[in-house]
Amino acid sequence: MTRREPSPPAPQQEGAADAYRPGYEIAAELILEYIAQQRLEPGARLPTEKDLADAVRMSKTVVREAVKILSALGRLSVQKGRGIYVAEPAGDLWRQSVSHFLPANLQQVDEMFEFRRFVETTTARMAAQRAVPSQVKALREAAQQSADAAERNDVRAFNQADELFHGKVGTAAANTFLSATLESVQRLQRQVSAIGLAGNSSGSLVVAAEQHLAIADAVAGGEEDRAAALMAEHIDLTQEQFQREIRHRLFPADDAPVDNRPPDAVDDHAHH
Repeated sequence: MTRREPSPPAPQQEGAADAYRPGYEIAAELILEYIAQQRLEPGARLPTEKDLADAVRMSKTVVREAVKILSALGRLSVQKGRGIYVAEPAGDLWRQSVSHFLPANLQQVDEMFEFRRFVETTTARMAAQRAVPSQVKALREAAQQSADAAERNDVRAFNQADELFHGKVGTAAANTFLSATLESVQRLQRQVSAIGLAGNSSGSLVVAAEQHLAIADAVAGGEEDRAAALMAEHIDLTQEQFQREIRHRLFPADDAPVDNRPPDAVDDHAHH
């Protein structure tokens, strides 16, 4: 089998401060591309850090940081004294798609959101049907935590509250398989945030928190259609924000908008 090397990273444009991407973020993306191009399956051993650095044409120091990040995200397994391995996904259902997922690839990110929309609108509808009072209380508390974090503009705290909120929706849906699927999709989105967006927020936290509160109200009121519709809107707006931010990072000279809405309308929308 012919082995293909990943393309070298595109040079950063001078003066484009907003388009700056840390070296470790680029290296992480290139390592994932290397795994996909070489068709390395979970459990496969990667080259040494030095050889991996040569393969992705980045410095060994930067590659070491990228490996740490990918290990923390569950994409790599670093075994002391043995080497670096492609991590085993949590379940067989996700084995192929998760091991080859590229967090900065617009098409794959779109596919991830398309699937997430399907899963989360279903969980929201089922949560409105099945949530018991204790689950409604937990859901409202998680939504309020996200609102409090948004008011402080605390991105890290907001992201934690956001994951908690969506997890509580999954719990209230009372379907083990949906909850497990939702957790897997959340892990993928976490990778997009960490690698594709470098951990930055791509939208208004306040608006996202308001959407959380509205979804919690719909679930509490047993409003199935409203809960599903609000969740769909929430995921769609999140996807638009991620699209725009990733496109801006990959193509900083391309100022074309992702959609045809006026800029002031776009700025008012959120991601979580």
